Amino acid sequence: MIKKILENLEKSNCSIDDPFMQAVSEVLNSLQPVIENDDRYDTYAILERIVTADRMIQFKVQWVDDHNRVHVNNGYRIQFNNALGPYKGGLRFHPSVNIGVLKFLAFEQIFKNALTGLPIGGAKGGSDFDPKGKSDFEIMKFCHAFMRELHQYIGARKDIPAGDIGVGTKEIGFLYGEYKRITRDYDGVLSGKPFTFGGSLLRPEATGYGVVYFAQEMLKQELEEVLEDQICTVSGAGNVAIHTIEKLQSIGAKVVTCSDSEGTIYDPNGIDLDVLRSLKDNGKRLSLGFYATKISTAVYIHKADYPIGGHAVWNYPCFAAFPCATQNELTEIDAQNLINNGCVAVIEGANMPTQPSAIELFLSEGVLFAPGKAANAGGVAVSEFEMSQNASMEKWSYEKVNAKLNEIMCQIYKRISLTAKEYGNERNFVIGANISAFKRIAEAMILEGV
Repeated sequence: MIKKILENLEKSNCSIDDPFMQAVSEVLNSLQPVIENDDRYDTYAILERIVTADRMIQFKVQWVDDHNRVHVNNGYRIQFNNALGPYKGGLRFHPSVNIGVLKFLAFEQIFKNALTGLPIGGAKGGSDFDPKGKSDFEIMKFCHAFMRELHQYIGARKDIPAGDIGVGTKEIGFLYGEYKRITRDYDGVLSGKPFTFGGSLLRPEATGYGVVYFAQEMLKQELEEVLEDQICTVSGAGNVAIHTIEKLQSIGAKVVTCSDSEGTIYDPNGIDLDVLRSLKDNGKRLSLGFYATKISTAVYIHKADYPIGGHAVWNYPCFAAFPCATQNELTEIDAQNLINNGCVAVIEGANMPTQPSAIELFLSEGVLFAPGKAANAGGVAVSEFEMSQNASMEKWSYEKVNAKLNEIMCQIYKRISLTAKEYGNERNFVIGANISAFKRIAEAMILEGV
């Protein structure tokens, strides 16, 4: 059954190398023991339905830059599955955005959201617009034009977008302002809003902090280890990476690497967050090469100076690694380097950043591997907290949000760990996450009928 579904999907998608096909293949192949033991999944065609998006919306975004030149971009919203609740998932503004990337992200979002235990479905959206090099006014004008098309498809009980790569608090503010002007509604239709008008405390930090909370619980339960005084490597230099580094440092870990699209910083004394933020925060996109000019102990490795097939960020001894950049960034070569350098755990902060062959190597060598759909679910969890606060017109304290975030990440670990054991794959958190999420989604789909 699974083979036939994948063959049919491949015919209607770009290729088996498409990120959507990669994500679907990984999930479906791990579900075999569940499918074999419950005829309802075949009767209700659950697999066929769960891999097919409810709808894929594409629209034209027309906007005018500061020099009165007209630009046209593609806008998208993929509403994949709402069996558990309203569609929920981020908006990404980046030149790499296309249907294939967003289908993969939306599909993964269904499972990630299910693992939180919260009542939210899965979606994703965005545009091939590049915020890099644009003025605030140009970004504002693009966001307004984007929302003029998007607003008809979203709603506080229908579809609640959030931020992602290229879409931070500033962009969400611009999007929300236009939504309010068009609809005259002041409701929680977007999450990640500025705190001044409806945003939640801890939302910008949530994904990075949640990754660390998950890692702490996993290491404590599986190895009786802690992150304090341990050396860690992190990839990326965006929101998730920065807050992962921040939380790791706050608990006493030493983070010695970070990276961007051009290269890697290795700082044996530990990454200086103030310097990193001066280069990357608040919409800045300066090269990490400048970090090495400010910190004498740091080494900058340009990607062109590193062998093809590997990444310098994973070439240093560490206790735990946190890939927080983008999909398929961690290769089999990188995995072997991490293993050779003593890494005992890999915790994904990005969405599907580890290539399948690298995951297989980690699992075969006994390295604890936490998939992104479980480990980075903290962001969407706090987004749902924001929805709850908006619905009740309340503001939760930092302490309450942080405690609930920690609790959810620990629950996710417990849920996927127990599921992996139940199906005879102890410590295989990929299988544990996929089966646990699938069973919850599928049960809802069966109960609501066709």
